[in-house]
Amino acid sequence: ILYRFPRRGGGRALWRSSYQGPPASYTDSSDDETSPRDKQQKNSKGNGDFCIKNIKQADFGRREIEIAEQEMPALMALRKRAQGEKPLAGAKVVGCTHITAQTAVLMETLSALGAQCRWAACNIYSTQNEVAAALAEGGFSVFAWKGESEDDFWWCIDRCVNVEGWQPNMILDDGGDLTHWIYKKYPNMFKKIKGIVEESVTGVHRHTSTLSKAGKLSVPAMNVNDSVTKQKFDNLYCCRESILDGLKRTTDVMFGGKQVVVCGYGEVGKGCCAALKAMGSIVYVTEIDPICALQACMDGFRLVKLNEVIRQVDIVITCTGNKNVVVRENLDRMKNGCIVCNMGHSNTEIDVASLRTPELTWERVRSQVDHVIWPDGKRIVLLAEVHTHTHTHSSKQALTRVFVQALALIELYNAPEGRYKQDVYLLPKKMDEYVASLHLPTFDAHLTELSDEQAKYLGLNKNGPFKPNYYRYVKNKVGHQPSPSKPRVHPGFSRQPGL
Repeated sequence: ILYRFPRRGGGRALWRSSYQGPPASYTDSSDDETSPRDKQQKNSKGNGDFCIKNIKQADFGRREIEIAEQEMPALMALRKRAQGEKPLAGAKVVGCTHITAQTAVLMETLSALGAQCRWAACNIYSTQNEVAAALAEGGFSVFAWKGESEDDFWWCIDRCVNVEGWQPNMILDDGGDLTHWIYKKYPNMFKKIKGIVEESVTGVHRHTSTLSKAGKLSVPAMNVNDSVTKQKFDNLYCCRESILDGLKRTTDVMFGGKQVVVCGYGEVGKGCCAALKAMGSIVYVTEIDPICALQACMDGFRLVKLNEVIRQVDIVITCTGNKNVVVRENLDRMKNGCIVCNMGHSNTEIDVASLRTPELTWERVRSQVDHVIWPDGKRIVLLAEVHTHTHTHSSKQALTRVFVQALALIELYNAPEGRYKQDVYLLPKKMDEYVASLHLPTFDAHLTELSDEQAKYLGLNKNGPFKPNYYRYVKNKVGHQPSPSKPRVHPGFSRQPGL
């Protein structure tokens, strides 16, 4: 609870808080503070195999899901076309992703295609409690709520995995935590797991790719993060819109004339920089990759080292997927009122732990917004304890990634033995093109078709794929493209255009 007392004479306002001690996890003050782990909840059918904030929010969550369905025509088309064939019959999918209305549409689609699902959240702040309630009311085993503690996070994952009479045979992960937990605690489960679908660059590099290089990856994994449709639409176009939305919702900041440093110029960084530049911000970029660095320069951004501009910038945004990008030395040198936030998957990019020291004071200003105050009165604005992408990642613009996840699960689950080895693979290019083609009608877009003569001249099949595997829509893909000589999709989809 915060009270503001403006000084006479227009001096800086003072903030007083009833909160004492270091921050942990928060929910809105109107929420019941009882831990969901201490509650006994059941849905209207008497099922209690879930752990969420409040089952009474189910009706509101259902409306959110119905709105999301209208914004996801491609996934809904897949559900309608394939639910009769049940390509995921017998699949037992354990998932660890953001639990939002869009994820709910994915889960209900997987169920309609024959899969059983158990789900936890990949981020302690991103869960939409009302959506989790709607899923629980619909019979899904969901273990997640907004504002989990670190212990809650791992407890929820374990509840999804460690259940009597049920063992997963497919993994859908975002960040690699679920894969890591099973590998660490229940390695024998991999004997029955057919494949892993990993969404984020963090999960691909930190766990899946690392296990593969060490020869410890015992099942094939599909890297959907580097699929073209995920990279371009989720990472670039979604973040281009959602970075502004997230910052506006949390800080009400004006962007015109503000100096901003964006750490990382991958697809997420490109989207953030483009949006901020369009709003009139002065944007600096830090980058380790000379190719991305050159792209930033050619796009009109000044390439700097962080310590060169840290004293003057108004906003610091990290989107590298790395660790210790912003450390205590940088935080100490920031100007009063500097906003610090993270658009990457993990909170390792900013060294928040270094701020939990006796000489610094933390004040909760609003939900997921903290002021960290130095002894001299300087304060920085820390968003969601640098889990900032939770404000943005669930944007309704990120519609392609769930469709890609569904196709990847179908592909791995139905692949004949031997098609995929114990390695990391990219989504087949034809599938990427199929994802894009199903979204085009949303824009009333009309795709030009090659004539037989043109196709022969270019050496292409009229139905695609239209680019060779080495064509680089995006950089640094982690994984292998499957051989184009083999069928790439479940036979039930072979009749669809482009497949």
